[in-house]
Amino acid sequence: MQNIETLFSMKSKIAVVTGAGTGIGRQFAHTLARAGAKTVCVARDATRLESVADAIRSDGGDAIAIAGDISSVKSIEEIFAQIEEIYGRANVLVHCAAQADFGLFPDVQDESWDSLINVNLSGTMRLCRRFASALLAANEAGAIVNITSITGDRVMPGMPAYCALKAAVNQLSKAMARDLFGKNIRVNALAPGYFKTEMSSTLFDSDEGQALIQMHPLKRLGNVEELDGPLLLLASDASCHMNGSILTVDAGHSISLA
Repeated sequence: MQNIETLFSMKSKIAVVTGAGTGIGRQFAHTLARAGAKTVCVARDATRLESVADAIRSDGGDAIAIAGDISSVKSIEEIFAQIEEIYGRANVLVHCAAQADFGLFPDVQDESWDSLINVNLSGTMRLCRRFASALLAANEAGAIVNITSITGDRVMPGMPAYCALKAAVNQLSKAMARDLFGKNIRVNALAPGYFKTEMSSTLFDSDEGQALIQMHPLKRLGNVEELDGPLLLLASDASCHMNGSILTVDAGHSISLA
């Protein structure tokens, strides 16, 4: 029987974290590195990204920063080409990158809608496709963890596109898992509840957001560190019998609204 430390170890992993410049992605890049992974920090802001990788290295971890845009097929290919040149083939993908826009329906603008689809859904498919294709060609195992949200199941006011696309990514994750059955590549999703990050602060600092927090079972937002355990479960071999799962981490918020 494996000990707990070995079970959740990432020492044999090359882990790609998108959206690593801020919020949950930044936290996850640090967490995976501390667990032993060679960690690739990916986001659009090269300066911010390099500061994350520098902090990981200062903490004793192994990390590189690669600036790129997951809404671009060309950029995705360039990202993985750089990873393969420096570290080799990535075998863990933690996909956090996403966009959000706030505004009640029907005041949804076409430009915003199209941008969110391109990043949150099309970008997810293209990123996962490139990651999985390389592993399949080499007949190697891997794990994909897509970061979604409880808004994929429970809607929030003023976020119609974001809610719809998180639901789509949940279903896409399940569909990818089904198509990859028996090929040693697992696909799961992690669905956080209300966590304060740079992206969500605009909402939760507002009067409406404060009212939403009061509906939370703990009457507070989650701390991103509270997602570390669920992440390591899904990214490591500890979850070898999990595939196509949507793991909700929201302190019971979803069921409290049932």
